[in-house]
Amino acid sequence: MVMNKEIRLKEMEREREREEREREREERERERKEREMQMQKEKEEREMQMEREEKAREHEFRLKQLELGVIKGSDPKIGLDTGVFDVSKHVKFVPKFQEDNVEKFFNHFEKLGEQLKWPRDKWSILIQSNFTGKAQEVYSALSIEDSMDYDKVKKAILQAYELVPEAYRQKFRKYRKADTQTYVEFAYQKERHFDRW
Repeated sequence: MVMNKEIRLKEMEREREREEREREREERERERKEREMQMQKEKEEREMQMEREEKAREHEFRLKQLELGVIKGSDPKIGLDTGVFDVSKHVKFVPKFQEDNVEKFFNHFEKLGEQLKWPRDKWSILIQSNFTGKAQEVYSALSIEDSMDYDKVKKAILQAYELVPEAYRQKFRKYRKADTQTYVEFAYQKERHFDRW
């Protein structure tokens, strides 16, 4: 009988331990689910915040476009389509012309023209305002029709600065690494001369 009592006590003890372990397991499971729900909630809040920020950026960009008159013919004061591109409002965005890096000027200008959606037929008017030196002379020597064609203006100026394939061939062959240049910069410049050759 004493033996039965001890066995029952041990069984009861094991049962209590089992119940305790079960409670702990359930508690851990409940905490895990709460953490997952909290993480999901935080993720949704982050996504909503990112969406709000993206909408705000788009709105800001749209307003900036309206201010700059990028949206063709729009007048931000009255919000109506006037159908007129005002060169004087955009000329301040044209990059500064540098005679020592003419090609870079044209690349920069073309990217800007595409991004700001300038009408291509106004490009030659926009760039001529920044020409200096030889470029100004070449532009002045062009006929009125040619001076209105951006591609002809660009071609004439690049030729004037001898930025033609033969010039790049010579630059490629003569180009040497400067002490201030890294080998990566040197290789990049060498490759640019080769690609334009």
